[in-house]
Amino acid sequence: MEPLQQPCPCGSGDPYDACCGRLHRGAAAAGTAEELMRSRYAAYAVGDTSYVFRTWHPRTRPADIEPDPALTWTGLSIVDAAAGGPDDETGEVEFVARFLRGGAAGERRERSRFERRAGRWVYVDGDVG
Repeated sequence: MEPLQQPCPCGSGDPYDACCGRLHRGAAAAGTAEELMRSRYAAYAVGDTSYVFRTWHPRTRPADIEPDPALTWTGLSIVDAAAGGPDDETGEVEFVARFLRGGAAGERRERSRFERRAGRWVYVDGDVG
C-alpha cells in the first residue's frame, strides 16, 4: 500500500494523507487541541520533526528536536481531553503513546497543555507520568 494511503499513525483509522498528512504538509491546521496532539504523535511516528518544532510554543520548545533512531512509535490512546475545542483558547489532552526501543516495549504517558497562538493550536508543555 502506498505510504500516503496507509492508516494514519494517530489511530483515527483514516488514511495518513487525509488525516494528519494534510496537517503535516500545511494544507490544513488542527481545529482542536486533540487534533494537534494526534498530529504531533503522527509526526513523531513518520519522522517529521519539523512539524513537531513548528507546532511547539516558541516560549517552551527546545532549540532543536532530534529523533531517536532506536525508537519506533507503535500506538496512541487518548485518555482524556479538557477544553481545547474549536472555540477555546486553551486545552489539555492526556494520552498514552506506545513505542518499541531496541525490541523492548514502552510507553509515554503525558497530560499535555495547548493554547492558541495567532489563531493556531500549539503545544505548550506537559506533565509526564
